[in-house]
Amino acid sequence: MGSLAADLALALDPVRLAQAAGITPDPWQRAVLSSHAPRILLNVTRQGGKSTISSLLAVHTAVYVPESLILLVSPSLRQSAELFRKCLTTYRGLQRPVPASAETQLKLELENGSRIVSLPGQESTLRGYSSVTLLCIDEAARVEDPLYYSLRPMLAVSGGRAICMSTPWGRRGWWFAAWEDEPDWLKVEVPAALCPRISPAFLEQERRSLGPWWYRQEYECQFSDTTDQVFSHDVLQASLSDEIAPLFAAG
Repeated sequence: MGSLAADLALALDPVRLAQAAGITPDPWQRAVLSSHAPRILLNVTRQGGKSTISSLLAVHTAVYVPESLILLVSPSLRQSAELFRKCLTTYRGLQRPVPASAETQLKLELENGSRIVSLPGQESTLRGYSSVTLLCIDEAARVEDPLYYSLRPMLAVSGGRAICMSTPWGRRGWWFAAWEDEPDWLKVEVPAALCPRISPAFLEQERRSLGPWWYRQEYECQFSDTTDQVFSHDVLQASLSDEIAPLFAAG
């Protein structure tokens, strides 16, 4: 990778690694790459570059944190494999800075002991992993709550990081709850209007074709009530009260 000084610069700054891989990050991407936040939510438009940033962080961790374990998880193996392919593209674009001891369609093992592993969103295939250095969850809004709760303990001993990326999927589930109510996450919102690679003409066509609910969700990062929901989330929340005693006391 060149001189020791250049390699040190890449180790200290993932933005430089992105540039070395031929990627010019958007301002929000630079901020995420430079952040040391342990928990990151990326609420980013479709085709906004969230997978690119996650793959850069995965490769940077694998190369510069020996013996690290990076898990790529999404609702399906196909989706996880797509994110893994981005990691491979980045790794190869950097001219394989640390040689690989094993390289398959779903796993990259480096000679420094680091691993990047792509997995489907199935609890039975995930429970054997521990001491995770970086957990990347793609299409996170569609990852079921029990699976997400089974992933969290993997970061307990290692003190690892989590980066969870998605577009919204209604006002429900752990992703929505984390975005709305949990202050411990760095929250990054990037609607399509702020993405320089998506043209206004394309967005106007999508607005007409998709209708307001899908468009708000896919391109404007808005958490909207589902189309078949009888009562809105806000109405349900307003109906709750701690001042009313339950009808039946616990036995």
